[in-house]
Amino acid sequence: MFAIVKTGGKQYRVGVGDQITVERLAGEVGAAISLDQVLAVGGEAPKVGTPVVAGASVTAKIVQQPRGTKIIVFKKKRRKNYRRKRGHRQELTVLKIEEISAGA
Repeated sequence: MFAIVKTGGKQYRVGVGDQITVERLAGEVGAAISLDQVLAVGGEAPKVGTPVVAGASVTAKIVQQPRGTKIIVFKKKRRKNYRRKRGHRQELTVLKIEEISAGA
């Protein structure tokens, strides 16, 4: 069984036991979290939501709260002596999927 969940403005295809990296979610390491925006549930009797499947949820455990790799944001306008250099590190959450509930 698998599910398609939406979190952080992105969609992820998950199954039980999968480990996914999503944008930062509130919670401590080891805490259980419920993802309620389930767009589809697949398996023997697939369900597709409009836009979400009613009553469906995915339960996950927070494994880590790391930061992503650094990216460089460089802006330049030629011949104007305009240069700006900034770095950015995205805050992430690593989730381990424990249960998929298809709902009613």
